[in-house]
Amino acid sequence: MKRFLFLLISLIAVLTSLADERPVYILDFNDEVGSTTWNYTRNAIKEAKDRDARMFVVHLNTYGGTVLHADSIHSALLHLDMPVVAFVDNNAASAGALIALACDSVYMRPDATMGAATVVNGNDGQAMPDKYQSYMRAMMRATAEHHGRIFSADSTWRWRRDPRIAEAMVDPSLSVPGIIEKGKVLTLTATEAVRHGYAEGTAESLGQVLEELNVADAPRITYSPTWIDHLMGFFTNPAVQSLLIMLIIGGIYFELQTPGMGFPSVVAIAAAALYFLPMYLTGIVSSWIVLLFLAGFILLLFEIFVVPGFGITGIAGIVLMVVSVFMGLLDNFSFYPGHIDFSGLGHALATFMAGCLLATGLIFYLMSRFAPKFVQRSTALTREQRIEDGYIGVDTSVAVYIGREGIAVTPLRPSGKIEIDSEQFDAVSTRGFIEEGTPVKVIRHENAQLYVTAAG
Repeated sequence: MKRFLFLLISLIAVLTSLADERPVYILDFNDEVGSTTWNYTRNAIKEAKDRDARMFVVHLNTYGGTVLHADSIHSALLHLDMPVVAFVDNNAASAGALIALACDSVYMRPDATMGAATVVNGNDGQAMPDKYQSYMRAMMRATAEHHGRIFSADSTWRWRRDPRIAEAMVDPSLSVPGIIEKGKVLTLTATEAVRHGYAEGTAESLGQVLEELNVADAPRITYSPTWIDHLMGFFTNPAVQSLLIMLIIGGIYFELQTPGMGFPSVVAIAAAALYFLPMYLTGIVSSWIVLLFLAGFILLLFEIFVVPGFGITGIAGIVLMVVSVFMGLLDNFSFYPGHIDFSGLGHALATFMAGCLLATGLIFYLMSRFAPKFVQRSTALTREQRIEDGYIGVDTSVAVYIGREGIAVTPLRPSGKIEIDSEQFDAVSTRGFIEEGTPVKVIRHENAQLYVTAAG
């Protein structure tokens, strides 16, 4: 009877497997970890869910990249509600090791390596300060612990993936007996990764991995990025976003320094479009954040063309634009309860502050004497009021004599000369003729000419 039940259950399992036509979704991950690969991963995961894939396979070959995007990719894979498999085809270094560690199962080519996850400066390759290493150590350790414990051959529980090994991939000051000594950063070969539980096996090809997982006959879908995906990845790069923020701020500042709308407005609008559009199309920002920026821009236009001076309308417009630009850096920011995610706040602040500092530098440069001449012509008063063009200078120093009294030294009929404090001036009588020797009082001046009336 037991034999019959076993055969029946096996038959049902086989038939169920044969009837399962759900595809295996494959993401080829062959580039540096960054905004572009994060965009690919996000799109691939969405498509895999839409296709109801039975398994998500990451065909991994990378030397690493930015911690920000590696963290985003690793979190997305770690919490994906389907089996996630990594095939390390040569390299899973640095950020790539974190991504491989996030997968449920790992297979490696016999000559592949995984590890060396120390956080380094992208400019000179030097190790970053300990606070960066501490964050990476904790992230690697937590990811290893996420895979839980297993019951070992000696009837004890042990970590499926030892967190100490994950930390040793980051910190050279750590040692793991029998694996790595102090003073070296850990990198595992394929054989070592299998021996220490960091890989389930080795394989020469992706097809061999799928055979090992009993899904070789399943339909396969491979993510194929379009040119739009490449473009979106470029414009969502933090460095590019900082430059766009610089142009937005710089354009608004210079527009406020000149009447009407001109080239600075065109620069600011174009930069804002390139900043928000890629994030909106990829789902990073909600439409209300874009509308918030547009509302701020409309208020600023209202201040420039309708309201005299600069007041609450302009200030409110600038505040709305600044807030919307910053919120755009927070992935899927929402005020709904339980949906506020501040995990990327530090990276958003760094990108935003970099943009502000670049804008400040740009403004100081373009307002200085070192700026290009075409910029100086638009930001400085360069027109001369020459006499040959009809401009005449008028002496206004006589205005100080308004209200003073003097004496007519010639008859004023109605013009003549008067004397004030032993100094003679041309003057015009405003009320009839004034005879010589008559006391007079200055009541106004026009075009360097005093206008007087008889005093008394």
